[in-house]
Amino acid sequence: MTHLTDLTIASAIKGLKNKEFSATELTQAHIDAMEAARHLNAYIVETPELALKQATEADKRYSQGNPFSLDGVPIGMKDLFCTENVQTTAASHILEGFIPTYESTVSKKLWDAGCTMLGKLNLDEFAMGSSNTTSYFGNVISPWKDQKNPDSQLVPGGSSGGSSAAVAARLCLSATGTDTGGSIRQPAAYTGICGIKPTYGRCSRWGIIAFASSLDQAGAFARNVEDCALMLNAMCGHDPKDSTSSTRDVPDFTKALQGDLKGKKIGIPKEYRVDGMPEEIEKIWAKGIDWLKAQGAEIVDVSLPHTKYALPTYYIIAPAECSSNLARYDGIRYGLRETGDDLRDLYELTRAEGFGKEVQRRIMIGTYVLSAGFYDAYYIKAQKVRRLITQDFDNVFEKVDALLTPTAPSSAFAIGENEGDPIKMYLNDVFTVPTSLAGLPGMSVPAGLDSKGLPLGLQIIGKAWDEETVLKVAQNIETAANFTAKPSMINSQKAA
Repeated sequence: MTHLTDLTIASAIKGLKNKEFSATELTQAHIDAMEAARHLNAYIVETPELALKQATEADKRYSQGNPFSLDGVPIGMKDLFCTENVQTTAASHILEGFIPTYESTVSKKLWDAGCTMLGKLNLDEFAMGSSNTTSYFGNVISPWKDQKNPDSQLVPGGSSGGSSAAVAARLCLSATGTDTGGSIRQPAAYTGICGIKPTYGRCSRWGIIAFASSLDQAGAFARNVEDCALMLNAMCGHDPKDSTSSTRDVPDFTKALQGDLKGKKIGIPKEYRVDGMPEEIEKIWAKGIDWLKAQGAEIVDVSLPHTKYALPTYYIIAPAECSSNLARYDGIRYGLRETGDDLRDLYELTRAEGFGKEVQRRIMIGTYVLSAGFYDAYYIKAQKVRRLITQDFDNVFEKVDALLTPTAPSSAFAIGENEGDPIKMYLNDVFTVPTSLAGLPGMSVPAGLDSKGLPLGLQIIGKAWDEETVLKVAQNIETAANFTAKPSMINSQKAA
């Protein structure tokens, strides 16, 4: 590992423009770091040759004085984004060996901005999970260590655990993620980095393998707020191939990262003070409130009364949409095919072999709530409650500019710790799911360490299409928190 892997996107671009190093050198440093950290299992597919080819092209543009906005920035791509001529699996056996002939809109935007692709990042199978332990290709391991139990391996969060682990471990400068119920924000909190989910429709979903179509949204991981803003500048924008893609203009998000919070009102929702929440989470939340006050923000207590229904609502709607989206994986057109005595046998054997237990569980739940006799009782009712949850946010945002909450109800837990209790695992998303149901922008920023030496994050929730305020509040928290802790793996490598 070299100093090049410790750079931010902004500082890397500055160094490239000043010819302090080349894009090829920057990319090679990250390839070397990837090779040294394969035990984390963050990448499903590594693409060093492609990355170096892209870096060479970036170096030519720098030498000619016409670089692109993110030229030469090495990133990782969550293996849910289809990448032309590069295997895309959604971390599932059923798609193992699938080579897309097309590029997702978000990944194409990033390549057009000059990024180099180091590889495809691991995730929970079809983005279904909160720990990155459901991948067919094995668990992702967090680069952080519990100081009280250093022999245990920790989860990096999920579903985008490969992305969060890779950014935290300095295996890429940034990474893409997708957030359906918290799958960017929660892993960002667990690994001590920043992660932003923009408003639903801000980034195109075209070419992203679908989990729950009304919830899935692409976003970015990086080690600071400015880098997240730089990534969003490239990723966002209207896409005629996606009917849910917004036609709104995309602002320069980096321009929001200036000044204090005078005149801003920040809401503190009382419903996020859940029973049994660790005292350390309460304390870091209180610190966040004090930091915002010090920056001139007015703190306002608010209520989101339907928050308590968010998790059950999510776990009706998301599995229902998943059962519909995953019906296409039948062994006929692409992916795994198991042979049987007849067509029905082929379908059943292929899906039984191709899908993992968590995916099968959610397909079964979704099929049940959409079935005759239960559709009105469950799915339609859940959609009505979703409307009430959205209305709660609408009402609150008439009074405040943003909300501040914890990102997750705990720090990262050990791999296998919650495996036997799916409900307990689902509760990891208790603070992030409401934002997703309402389609709002949300961001997690590292705010401190707990008694085990593990990161804790604070979440900023904004009005629809107001990522700028989210980023501005996040920047102020980042400055006040001055979070400089690095994963145990980084520290031990430097000591060696």
